[in-house]
Amino acid sequence: MHTQNRPGRVLVVGRSPHVLLDTVDALRALGYAADATNQFDRVLDEYDGAELDVLVFGGMVPADTKQRLRASLLARNPRVVFVQGLAGIPGLVAAQVQAATATEAPADQIGYDPVGRAVQLTLGEARHVTVQAWWMTSFAPPEPRSTTLRVFDGDLGAGAHTVRLPDGVPDIASFAGVTVGAAVRVFTVGEMPHAVTRLAPNTAADDRLPPVDQVSTGHSDG
Repeated sequence: MHTQNRPGRVLVVGRSPHVLLDTVDALRALGYAADATNQFDRVLDEYDGAELDVLVFGGMVPADTKQRLRASLLARNPRVVFVQGLAGIPGLVAAQVQAATATEAPADQIGYDPVGRAVQLTLGEARHVTVQAWWMTSFAPPEPRSTTLRVFDGDLGAGAHTVRLPDGVPDIASFAGVTVGAAVRVFTVGEMPHAVTRLAPNTAADDRLPPVDQVSTGHSDG
């Protein structure tokens, strides 16, 4: 398998200040030119959509805002890739961006068995493999909390392999990231609770969520 991660320019649009800033730090550490904002009405004014490679939407971005930004950015830049963040977990979002910017020939197979709660791998040759789990520990807006666990980190030979998630990884609001060489895949282990997802506003005028401090990294630090 030939895989190459292509770091590029990433903009994360979400609500939680701490999640946004920590996600930017995680992406920059991976080599991406990353910024973040929770100023939804100023995205098109403060960021050059023609230069973006990836735009990540947080789960609490209003539906009409996402639709408007998608249409406007695609008109300026048809190659931009949109990623819907699975949860407000910085490492998870960074892994989603890695998965979205990797190109590979399909020689290795990477899958997840939800019944057995296990990562299933079929490798064409020996590779270094890591399996990381993330899950939410608090859903209280505007600053959700999470934790992470390195499940596996080592070399595996060619052939089929199974890596089971430990019982400590819950069945709610949990996720797994698998890295095989430079390829990255992200899987949902346990869905987000409906009590959380229903909080996502449909329109920008919906003010059911508490106010947050302003974040606009590209605007403030260039």
